[in-house]
Amino acid sequence: MKQLSQIYFVMLLITTLSGCTTLGYYSQAVSGHLSLMMSTQSVSGLIDAPSTPPALKQKLLVANEARQFAAHRLALPVGDAFAEYAELGRPWVVVNLVAVPEFSLQAHRWCYPVVGCQAYRGYYELENARTEQTLFMADNYDTFIGGVTAYSTLGWFDDPLHTGFTSLPDNRMVALMFHELAHRVVYISDDTAFNESFATAVELEGLRLWLETEGDGSGFQRALARLRQRNQTLALVEDVSRQLEALYAQQGTLPKTELRHQKAQLFQALQDDYLALSATWEQPGPFGENPTGLNNANLALFSQYNQHVPAFRQLLRDHAGDFSDFYKAVETLADQSQDIRQRRLSDLGQRFHEDL
Repeated sequence: MKQLSQIYFVMLLITTLSGCTTLGYYSQAVSGHLSLMMSTQSVSGLIDAPSTPPALKQKLLVANEARQFAAHRLALPVGDAFAEYAELGRPWVVVNLVAVPEFSLQAHRWCYPVVGCQAYRGYYELENARTEQTLFMADNYDTFIGGVTAYSTLGWFDDPLHTGFTSLPDNRMVALMFHELAHRVVYISDDTAFNESFATAVELEGLRLWLETEGDGSGFQRALARLRQRNQTLALVEDVSRQLEALYAQQGTLPKTELRHQKAQLFQALQDDYLALSATWEQPGPFGENPTGLNNANLALFSQYNQHVPAFRQLLRDHAGDFSDFYKAVETLADQSQDIRQRRLSDLGQRFHEDL
């Protein structure tokens, strides 16, 4: 009954929309999500079934433990999330398109019912994303399409496990579960950086505690190494972003050919610096092993997921690691105006770096 009511809710949402492009997009979104939901099987049933492959059964057992840990140790609103499993036949569930003007770092925003505006648009079929990408590229936008391992429906649906999760190493799977569950705690319309940075902070701190509980010292060291790589990459991104913003501010003064030339030089320098930095790493970094074609869209996407992570980690420290109190503080912060939120997050982030 609950699933049927959710289906009716989504279909009602669709019928309130107008325009061929809008209707086409939402139709694929609804059909894609409902196809996912209707193909699920009970996790507990799969664990008990003799026919379940041992590797999958082991993943599902770990996922069940992570659900309990998320509910009891991280105070996350698990509900019936991840109690079902779907076989996708691929390691991603949707692909996201990010589009940013040629001389800007402000991503194009798509606005939706309920969740508000976001700086990306998800597609269940890669070709549909590429079709819209072509339209933006014709207007000289920088674009990026990336596979999304999982997404959250913010509690409207009981999100299932699927092969996007189970194709990952155990610790990465657990971290992703924590990230998606965090979106159920608080979600602000029109503030992607706030939402994703908060969920990433919960993911990181949750994984740290999970690994300590599991006594997985090597896993904890790998997680710390990934965090250092993320922070080092973010420092590079922030530095080049400042230079790009100064360059883009000269639109109308410099000819476009010169703007493009200097922009290309800055991105080449970013790629060179990243490759020099990542040569010392034992595992691939955020931009992979050999990034090419980095552009405004890559920077916008990366910043959205990492911009305020230190601030949220500091806020958790301020509440002595008590996740329930931390979530209340985040909800209070979410109720503030965007200007106040930004100043508060900036102060928290500065304190975090000063305490390192």
